[in-house]
Amino acid sequence: MASSAYILGRRQYNRPQAMLWSENSGTLSNGIYVPNGLEVDSLRGDVTDSSLYDNFLILTDDNRGPLDFKTTRIEKKERMINGRTRSYHIADKLSISASWNMIPSRSFLDSPKFNVTTGKPTTDLLTINDQPLQFTTDAGAGGVEMLDWYDNHKGSFWVFLSYDNYSNFDNIGQPSINKYAHLPQYSQLIEMFFSDFSYTVEKRGQKFDYWNVSLTLEEV
Repeated sequence: MASSAYILGRRQYNRPQAMLWSENSGTLSNGIYVPNGLEVDSLRGDVTDSSLYDNFLILTDDNRGPLDFKTTRIEKKERMINGRTRSYHIADKLSISASWNMIPSRSFLDSPKFNVTTGKPTTDLLTINDQPLQFTTDAGAGGVEMLDWYDNHKGSFWVFLSYDNYSNFDNIGQPSINKYAHLPQYSQLIEMFFSDFSYTVEKRGQKFDYWNVSLTLEEV
């Protein structure tokens, strides 16, 4: 099962990958948002409940373009008798666009078999005849993994985001919590669905293809 140690172990650098897709909203463990269940292509260990298999996917940051955020304000506006406009705010809904250029079609040659405790890939020592089996530098999902998630999620799912948005950590009434100290963590959690997904096979290779992927997510 995923834990804060697992999420920390899956990071290649000081901060986690910018985007994680999950079947659930997860839990807060040691100050870190952690999805419940097992990552796609992880070892299953003693977990026998199949509903916990393949519950989340960590996306690669390799050759990713900007995360483009757009907010749509849902409101009802009425012109009052005195000529002023009154707005009845209902909700703000977020959409996110992202694209990847020339990323591997797969993150590993074979199943990475992520260790359920450390989050480290355990695929057969990661080399064959000194040739690497890992193709994305941060072991994040490549093109086919993203496409597979898209094909299997017609409805909504949860998106974990890691970017500098410290205002999400409100320390009012909790003086022991520093809202500025969460940069190495996921800072936002949103239930979203796909509104657009496209890919091109840019170049074929011997062990993997190079893909361009573009997608748009909308908040439910």
